[in-house]
Amino acid sequence: MDLRLTEDEIAFRAEVRAFVRDNLPASIREKTVAGRRLSKDDYERWTRILAAKGWGAPHWPQEWGGAGWSPIQLSIFLDETQRGNAPELVAFGVSMVGPVIYTFGSKAQKQRFLPRIIDLSDWWCQGFSEPGAGSDLASLRTSARSDADGWVISGQKTWTTMAQYADWIFVLARTNAQAKKQEGISFFLVDMKTPGITVKPIQTIDGGHEVNEVFLDDVRVPADALVGEENKGWDYAKFLLANERNGIARVGVSKARLDRVRQLASIPVYGSGPKIEDPFFRAKLAEVEVELKALEMTQMRVISNRRGAGKPDPASSVLKIKGSEIQQATTDLLMEVVGPYALPYRESDDMSNEPPVGPDWASPLAPIYFNNRKVSIYGGSNEIQRSIIAKAILGL
Repeated sequence: MDLRLTEDEIAFRAEVRAFVRDNLPASIREKTVAGRRLSKDDYERWTRILAAKGWGAPHWPQEWGGAGWSPIQLSIFLDETQRGNAPELVAFGVSMVGPVIYTFGSKAQKQRFLPRIIDLSDWWCQGFSEPGAGSDLASLRTSARSDADGWVISGQKTWTTMAQYADWIFVLARTNAQAKKQEGISFFLVDMKTPGITVKPIQTIDGGHEVNEVFLDDVRVPADALVGEENKGWDYAKFLLANERNGIARVGVSKARLDRVRQLASIPVYGSGPKIEDPFFRAKLAEVEVELKALEMTQMRVISNRRGAGKPDPASSVLKIKGSEIQQATTDLLMEVVGPYALPYRESDDMSNEPPVGPDWASPLAPIYFNNRKVSIYGGSNEIQRSIIAKAILGL
């Protein structure tokens, strides 16, 4: 199998790299490099820069405002934007609900929602997981009952990322309690301003507010909030999750983080020489770099198979597992570089009178480390991915 890029693909990589270099606002790049949290405005600003270029929904068909790129082009785009420290596109709209709408939605839903997803005029969040339904999502208990005016939805969702910013939420709800659990679920589009919706923050281990609980108490939505057919929501959810896992290896993110590791490891800290002079540290760094190169090659094989076969390769589960392990390994290296100065974490806007401890670049590293404990869980936990590999690849 020839994994080399064509001349056109090499030129496309150069185009994307130059665009990121020339158009990503310096203030956003500096935040991303430092590992500080991006604001809602940062995401919107960069998304609209991409949308103006025609790259706001790169993997969508051109018919719906996308770039119509090949899997290889999309992989190049993700790699170069991540390596260039640009914010990632907000996946809940462009990678999740958008493809569901243009594939299964009504003409009115497509016309109403798709253009506003591309430029982030509407921010979406995902109403899937529940306190008793995570990996076994089909056990969800949120319900929707129909009446003369539409639907009434009641239940609770959790781990709802960025719900505090969202204008809309896509919700899986049970519409037939008597059917098999996968066959009685429907897919709804719900305005977050609808009476009966309450968002409560969940503070994560890194001290941030990234995820939330969402309560739906007799939330009344119109009949056209339903996507596709009633009780077909599980099919749409599986379609959505397949799209969610595109680019799940996040090779560019790990490349950028290793760039940061090498940069910081050359700076002397806490009374000793640069960490890069430590042969044991260099060996660890080299090991992660080799693993990342192998992951990148595996990703290219998976993408090439998809280009030839026209369907996802179960080997993408390997990308999820190794990608998350390498992302976590890069944060291990960052923590080793900074050593004890990672401990006294303070937000950049902390107004206390306590003097800073250690260099300014040290304070975000512990939160990055702790936040990345999640990457082996979301997008299908690594345990689930190993089961997929055992069944679909090894035939066990």
